[in-house]
Amino acid sequence: MNDLPDPHDEFGPLGRPLFEDPSARALSRVGVVDVGSNSVRMVVFDGAARSPAYFFNEKIMCGLGQGLAETNRLNSRGRERALAALKRFALLARGMKVTPMMVVATAAVREAEDGPEFQAEVLRETGLRLWVIDGDEEARLSAQGVLLGWPDARGIVCDIGGNSMELARIGDGKVGRRVTSPLGPFRLQQVKGTPKERQAHISGIIKGLKETIQPDHDRIYLVGGSWRVIARLDMERRGYPLTVLHEYRMMPRSLMETLDWIAAGDLAALRVRTGTSPERMELVPLAVEVLRELIRIFRPKEIDVSSYGIREGLLYEQMPPRLRARDPLIEAARMAEATSARSPGFGKKLHQFLSPLFKNAPPERQRLIRAACLLHDTTWRAHPDYRAEMCFDNATRANLGGLDHPGRVFLGLALLHRYKNSRSGSRLEPLFRLLSEEQILEAEVLGKAMRFGSMFSIEDPSTAGSLKFMPKKKILELTLTPEGAALYGEVAQARFKSLAAALHATPQVKTSG
Repeated sequence: MNDLPDPHDEFGPLGRPLFEDPSARALSRVGVVDVGSNSVRMVVFDGAARSPAYFFNEKIMCGLGQGLAETNRLNSRGRERALAALKRFALLARGMKVTPMMVVATAAVREAEDGPEFQAEVLRETGLRLWVIDGDEEARLSAQGVLLGWPDARGIVCDIGGNSMELARIGDGKVGRRVTSPLGPFRLQQVKGTPKERQAHISGIIKGLKETIQPDHDRIYLVGGSWRVIARLDMERRGYPLTVLHEYRMMPRSLMETLDWIAAGDLAALRVRTGTSPERMELVPLAVEVLRELIRIFRPKEIDVSSYGIREGLLYEQMPPRLRARDPLIEAARMAEATSARSPGFGKKLHQFLSPLFKNAPPERQRLIRAACLLHDTTWRAHPDYRAEMCFDNATRANLGGLDHPGRVFLGLALLHRYKNSRSGSRLEPLFRLLSEEQILEAEVLGKAMRFGSMFSIEDPSTAGSLKFMPKKKILELTLTPEGAALYGEVAQARFKSLAAALHATPQVKTSG
């Protein structure tokens, strides 16, 4: 009897659907193991389904696919290390009561002649069933991972592993054409000839990929460890102040300069500067050659980094359309408020109270305002001297989807001003340069508005009063209810005046009734 997974199993590697109710928002812990050509990683998701939190994340650089192109077999040492890692992961999952466990294997296991034997060994030794996916499915799942964090993403997803590189078109929340190729660094290590001949080999394959995929947009989303190392090195060369890789954006000309810098640099020194593992850095020079040709042939206008890939794509696979349509940033903010705020639900009331100040803000700014209101009280347990900076750190460095780097800094700065009037002299000042002066002032206004509204009333500020902003007349008007008149004490008065000053408006207070 064959104990290996049936590739035609209607539920695939996930087992029965995780989200049987289309209105589902949260899920219990769900474990995903990705058995790749270079690494074996276990991730346990926890919390909000649309924007999952990473409860556990561990990676072992096994090199399972090293030498595969030459021997057609899994690397013997890599196989031992991968099996040991999977034994550990199975025990950890049991201890965390993680069900179901999704275990997906990609290029190395699917291409090696001893791949089925390894599957059987893993099942026998660990109880884990390896779901071996083909290149087309790998491309699709990686692309869905990008869509999990970037619902509006449009362009080409490029996922590089040890033995393969996959491309997929995405747009309108859907995955389109996709294709796989043998352009993983382990494969390229086996290509004979001079560097120039290897370049011709890479170039020929990428030209074929472009013809097949037929890109209809000028943006490339990079997925995979080798790409992330290159992006981190790009940050290092540029002196970029925020080392969050997700949604890091690079322009082709600047990135080409970085590729030249890496090729001419001391890899050992660069590895130390960026904290990259030796196993990962060893593959970077070949990944640099691939990326150079990818840029030259596809001619993108922008290259973005996605920290989400196959693992997140597996989760996205199970989400009903209603859940996929939700904003990942707002969902994450809602979950943070529900688990960390003193008064969960107040963020929505605060947003409604402050909305007259921002009625002309564009949609992208509106969602940041909404997220800020949901997050405004989630660090209240921190020491008062550090709350402002902790708010900023949480927003800029948290694992949030649907949020680019300027958006992170805007959100962080608004939350900083929620607790602190002044930002001068802050250790965070280098990050402010990701915003324009106008954006910095807008974040200050939002922060001071939350600073006032959050303490104006404990239950609902709209029961205490209402705001009206007249930008042409430069008047900020507060109309107090009888209850609000009693609540409008000295601290509230000072904060209202500070908000008016940030708006360059004259404060006016009147009483209704």
